[in-house]
Amino acid sequence: TKAMEMVAAAKLRKAQERVEGARPYTTHVKAIISRLLQFAPNLVHPFLKEREEVKTKGYLVITSDRGLCGGYNSNLLRRAKDVVKNEEKDGIIALGRKGRDFFKNRNFEIQAEYIGLEDEPSWEEVRSISRQAAGLFLNDIYDELYIIYNEFINAMQHKPTIIKLLPLEPLTEIEEKEHNEPYKFEPSAKETLDKLLPRYIDSLIFGALLEAKASEHGARMTAMGSATKNADEMIDKLTLFYNRARQASIT
Repeated sequence: TKAMEMVAAAKLRKAQERVEGARPYTTHVKAIISRLLQFAPNLVHPFLKEREEVKTKGYLVITSDRGLCGGYNSNLLRRAKDVVKNEEKDGIIALGRKGRDFFKNRNFEIQAEYIGLEDEPSWEEVRSISRQAAGLFLNDIYDELYIIYNEFINAMQHKPTIIKLLPLEPLTEIEEKEHNEPYKFEPSAKETLDKLLPRYIDSLIFGALLEAKASEHGARMTAMGSATKNADEMIDKLTLFYNRARQASIT
């Protein structure tokens, strides 16, 4: 347990750096799309279009493949269970063995599963997940898509979080400080939007994966630290008990 705590601590430092490095990218892509939609409000895209009636929903559930990380998976899956209730209309894209097994045992439809994702997920893996999720939405398999994951707060804290992936929430908010003169786009505004929106979807999934990995390492470090402390206390008590019994047998 002590070795696992140290390994998790080393992985956590790297994962935390990746989380902090990825957040600005998503923020800036969102800002560009927001400006584009403000200055060209007539643009339409399938990723932005709300369905008249929401019949089916899909959920990308990000869990770990292994246990020994405290309440990391159980807290997330408890939150997911409160949201994902209709096994006939709700489908799961499972990123992690724990989530896959949880929903499979409850007869939910597993549209896709990604097991054994690296601690440093590659952009190619994320694009593959993103394209499959977007395809399910565009082909009307699901009317809405959500991501359920653990948001990284710090080494000791993570929070089960649900964000709407598709259709995208309104992206037209721009801070008053921004320079609001019209933009000129080359190529056209529509072509720019067509390129940026899939990248924004990629960045949302990529960011959620990084947050989940950092949260997992933090949870495992904390859990193994507690396990080590409890084991040391137990060893001390048993050693004392043994010495007393040995002394009693001698006398």
